[in-house]
Amino acid sequence: MSQQPLTILGIPIPSDSPVFLGALSMHVVAGLGAVLAGAVAMLSPKRPGRHSRLGRVYFRCLAVVTVTMALLSAMRWREDYHLFALGVLAAAAALAGLSGVRRRPRALRTHVVGFGASYILMLTAFYVDNGKNLPLWNRLPTAAYWVLPALVGVPLIVRALLTHPLLRSAVRRPAGAGD
Repeated sequence: MSQQPLTILGIPIPSDSPVFLGALSMHVVAGLGAVLAGAVAMLSPKRPGRHSRLGRVYFRCLAVVTVTMALLSAMRWREDYHLFALGVLAAAAALAGLSGVRRRPRALRTHVVGFGASYILMLTAFYVDNGKNLPLWNRLPTAAYWVLPALVGVPLIVRALLTHPLLRSAVRRPAGAGD
């Protein structure tokens, strides 16, 4: 360990181990990729093309985030076990969302909820770990890091479930009902 704690962009880095720093570097790059790809995929028209392509990028980046999160958590288990739990939940939600890629209404609901929840959980883990070091966020109580991503994300998921054309028609017309 170095004498002075390592700080990057105001965020203290808890270890100067080359393995830790290598995993952390991959984790940060993949995390930024997941945040950007996920946001653009969510905002893109829901048809083959940009949405599908960036959804795959999001999923792959999240896979790298999950693997590096497991390594980083294992190296600092006592301090980071809660981040491991959030990461596992985010990965599981994304896997559920991936299973809902088919175009049937129930599968689409699973897709929207799964990927939306994985994005919320990923952001929650980021803020729980780094919120105390971020401008503006550092003025919030710790509980805010845990709940704000869901307070913003869950209404957006509900809105998507209520407004997606394929899901909206399924809500208005029960399955098996004739035209």
